[in-house]
This record gives sequence, structure tokens and C-alpha cells, in this order.
Amino acid sequence: MSQEISVSEVKELLGKEIGISDWITVTQESIDCFAEATGDFQFIHTDPVRAAAETPFGGTIAHGFLALSLLSAMSYNCLPKIREQTMCINYGFDKVRFVAPVKSGARVRGRFAVADARLRSAGMLMVSYDAMVEIEDERKPALTAFWQTIIRFQPKDRSADI
Repeated sequence: MSQEISVSEVKELLGKEIGISDWITVTQESIDCFAEATGDFQFIHTDPVRAAAETPFGGTIAHGFLALSLLSAMSYNCLPKIREQTMCINYGFDKVRFVAPVKSGARVRGRFAVADARLRSAGMLMVSYDAMVEIEDERKPALTAFWQTIIRFQPKDRSADI
């Protein structure tokens, strides 16, 4: 996959896996920072001793929303840049499923396939991805989601192919 594509080439990618990100280590420090940012201090995330004693996980686990939020960094790491893009906006998620916990210290990566691409207006292309966050050496992913984004571009850059 080239690192840069034209907005007119996005439709050719429908149904294709277009990116696998590098691995990211989910440290206890990143979990604690996420807890601080969100106000979610549940012990299963922030108290390694108690989590080891009282949960089936053997220690702390990342917030599901932390794993979901890593999709942004993962997408920057592996998805091709759209040449005409002026910005990309999150539109939303459908069918988010938290399948398996991410233990503190685990490594995760994202996988992305283009599920849909359609014009919303002369300068906006909605691109939807089947996204997955995999956990290294685990059979089940951390999560699966249908992620919708909006690619903004100048209407003058629109080709007849989209």
C-alpha cells in the first residue's frame, strides 16, 4: 500500500485491509494517565495489588475506552494519507465490542479495512472502516468496531470518479 493516495482511489479499497499499525505497549502509566483524564479510577485499572487479588485478570487492565482511543494513533501510523485531504474528522462508531481485556504491559496494534466510502457533499467523503485492536499473543482481539470518519477536501479537488 502506498503511503499517499488520491481521494478518487479510496473506492478501489472497499473491502480491503489497508493497514496494520505498529505495536503499542499499554503501560500502567498510560492507564493511570487515562484514568486521570477521564475520572475513571476503578481499581481494576489503577490498583495492581487489588486487581491481582480480586480479579481474574492477574493484575490491572486498560480501560476499554483507552484501547478504543488508541485507534487514532494506530490509524496515523498505518493508513495512507489522502493527498487532497485538508482534515479528517471522527464521525462516530457503530458496533463497538470490547472482546478481551488488555492487561497492563500488553502490546496492541490496529487493523483497518475500508468498509464503505461515499460522498456527503462536494468536499466531504465519509470513509468507514472495520477496525480491530489486536492483543499480541492473544487469540481474541481487544475490540472490534465500525469507525466512521469524514475526509474534508476542497471541492475543486474532487474528481469525477468519486
